[in-house]
Amino acid sequence: MSDCHHHNHAPLPQKQSGPPCHMHGNQKRTDWLLRISLGIIILSYGAYLFFKPELETVPLASQFAVSTFELLNRMSWGVVLGILFVGLLAKVPRDFITSILGKGGSFSGILRATGAGVLLDLCSHGILMVGMKLYERGASLGQVMAFLIASPWNSISLTLILWALVGFKWMITFLLLSMAIALIAGMIFEKLVKNKTLPHNPNQHVLRDDFHFWKEAKTQLKQTKFNTSFFSQILTEGISGSKMVLKWIFFGVVLASAIRTFVPPDSFQTLFGPTIAGLGLTVLIATILEVCSEGSMPVAADILTRAGAPGNSFAFLMTGVSTDYTEIMSLKGTTKSWKIALFLPLITLPQVLILAFLLNQFSLAT
Repeated sequence: MSDCHHHNHAPLPQKQSGPPCHMHGNQKRTDWLLRISLGIIILSYGAYLFFKPELETVPLASQFAVSTFELLNRMSWGVVLGILFVGLLAKVPRDFITSILGKGGSFSGILRATGAGVLLDLCSHGILMVGMKLYERGASLGQVMAFLIASPWNSISLTLILWALVGFKWMITFLLLSMAIALIAGMIFEKLVKNKTLPHNPNQHVLRDDFHFWKEAKTQLKQTKFNTSFFSQILTEGISGSKMVLKWIFFGVVLASAIRTFVPPDSFQTLFGPTIAGLGLTVLIATILEVCSEGSMPVAADILTRAGAPGNSFAFLMTGVSTDYTEIMSLKGTTKSWKIALFLPLITLPQVLILAFLLNQFSLAT
């Protein structure tokens, strides 16, 4: 999330002016990755809207523009909702966040965070924004990881889409296995923080003894004025708090569009058989290919139904969070720790690979 927010436990007393978030102290630094990625996206999207006939005379440029247009449209609702959730979370007192997620470091807290990730109906990019804000609002590292790992495609709507694409048996299998990975990884992260292998969340918040959720909620709602200023602040806070994640989302769209442009679809689909090589290639492509959960769903379904590789399909869905650079870079930016960011693939990827291999073997045996 926004670098500026990480160090503050409460909203700033007044709106900042002057240098944006990525400028620290006297050192002014232009975020070229954000500017270049956004510039390419605007040009491609605009070219598709206004110069489509001319683009068709240049096949590669046309394919790149079409890919950018489709990816942005697919993920836009999740990104917008994610920004709004981030803005809303900034308004919610930290006692409420702590109360809902339960005690950090406990199994019940990890379980609650996993359940929240499964139930919250957002795409993976929206979930990432919310997860980073939860860290800033005091959720433990294990809870944030469990929330992120359980979330990418496990929203209710996308789970139903997966059911339609691959059938109930594989849908429920994938759902339960992803929740198991989230729980195990969450507990491992909590243990690593307890052993001081990883830094604890400096924003962590202890719930006061006399806090009563519903009583406090009624009081807060009565005091809140739902006027234009309120909703304007939510939008402003949401955009400001999502800048870091948005940067990597934009870069991901450019990279994914480039892969779609230069890698033929037939080659993409025929190489993902239920073999060790097929699994390895699946993980590699899923690591590089930045696609929102709606975009990854049909690809994962194709890997299962056409290539006959349910393990690869599961790995494709799960690797989106385990090795995705958007996730890793956002974690690094929010936690200020490369160690935490790199421990995400270190802890989750072996679990994903083992389960994927077993699913492929089970499929071949039956």
